[in-house]
Amino acid sequence: MTASVSTTPNQENSDRIDPALLKLGVVLILGTIVAVLDGTIVSVGIDAIQRDFGSPLSTLQWVSTGYLLSFAMVAPLSGWATERFGAKRVWMASVGCFVVGSMLCGLAWSAGSLIVFRVLQGLGGGLIQPIGQSMIAQAAGPQRLGRVMSMLVVPLTFAPVLGPVLGGLVIGAFSWPWIFYINVPVGILTLVLAAKVLPSSRPQAGHRLDLVGLLLACPSVAALMYGLSEAAGDAGPTSPRVLIPVIAGALLLIGYVLHALRHSGTSLLDLTLFRRRDFSVSVATSFLLGAALFSSMFMLPLYYQQVRGQDALHAGLLLIPQDLGVAVSMMFAGRLADRIGGPRPIVLVGIALALAGTLPYTQAGGEPSEILLAAGLFVRGVGIGATMTPAMAAVFKSVQPHEIPRAAGLTNVLHRIGGSVGTAALAMVLQHQLTAQSPAPAFGTSFWWAFGISVLTVVPALFLPGRQRKTS
Repeated sequence: MTASVSTTPNQENSDRIDPALLKLGVVLILGTIVAVLDGTIVSVGIDAIQRDFGSPLSTLQWVSTGYLLSFAMVAPLSGWATERFGAKRVWMASVGCFVVGSMLCGLAWSAGSLIVFRVLQGLGGGLIQPIGQSMIAQAAGPQRLGRVMSMLVVPLTFAPVLGPVLGGLVIGAFSWPWIFYINVPVGILTLVLAAKVLPSSRPQAGHRLDLVGLLLACPSVAALMYGLSEAAGDAGPTSPRVLIPVIAGALLLIGYVLHALRHSGTSLLDLTLFRRRDFSVSVATSFLLGAALFSSMFMLPLYYQQVRGQDALHAGLLLIPQDLGVAVSMMFAGRLADRIGGPRPIVLVGIALALAGTLPYTQAGGEPSEILLAAGLFVRGVGIGATMTPAMAAVFKSVQPHEIPRAAGLTNVLHRIGGSVGTAALAMVLQHQLTAQSPAPAFGTSFWWAFGISVLTVVPALFLPGRQRKTS
């Protein structure tokens, strides 16, 4: 029996978000925010950590890399864990693991211990988002899915900007351990609220873990993410640090696909979902949106630091107009998607707005004004908010309610890989441009590539479900 929220027929068909659903969304947002935010907040503390431990940067990079790899590696387990142990139990255990890991990170006595505790933190954090998405999708039902999903998409768009800003403020006021300690009270509050608010769910008896799939899928995701993150760093695309993990990850992924197609039971990542056209198109759109979003978010802070001469804190503050744009569009995009029924028109308009907002940055060589750049970021944010929510809601509308946990795990894995692919591609383009010309025109050319990645999202978006007529 699958996890669900008990509802009456009137509640299921209602277009109104009732207080119980709103409370559920708030609790799940709290867990998602602390997990996703922690992936970026630590970046500004590396310098202070290096001074305390005296470790080289080549070692300390694993403070961030170890978290991101463990965060991504456990995502394939989310569907099985939800069905086997129950969504509420696994989600709360994940938050608890994250809180314990955060406390231990603040108490770390060496670079090695900090890296180990960051991996533990990531193992907990990586399950919070996909399980939270599946719980809110099952509770909302198709009529309200667009609006409630917008609540969980917010951390994905705000974290890359707010993480460095919050980290800079915390370190400026206290010391680096507090970038981990601040997770503890928020996490404990989340657990207390979750115990009262999250609906109970019954595990599925006799649901066996696909061990072969586990040994193939999880390492493949970790290897691909590591290789792509190295490509986005200072390693060249032909470096062994990039080629070896990417090739290994690709081979493991091919091995998993072959295994899943021949597996008699339910595989760890259920590839049979791709037999449904709407699911395949929705996931492809989400994959490319992840590539476009994270690749641009990689370049924007660098542009303000290397071309405009801003420090990390002020670079983060200058990106706030994009967050405001996301917040504005979130107010209407989800409701409009629910009203129309099909996400295609909203997603296409959102992509057009995101493209328009990116255009001022393609003129970086001409030193556009701060007002024009801020306006572009706001428009870009409106476009991002108008695409992410309907696209994610479309994924869950394309499957049956009992398939939502599997769909959430699979979508999150591909969304993260998409973000890594886009970031690595833009990083290599930027590195090449910086060797050929001065920083301002180099960034202008690179933003044209980011513009091109966003254009690609139009292709699957054209095949998303369109406006649906209501039947009486």
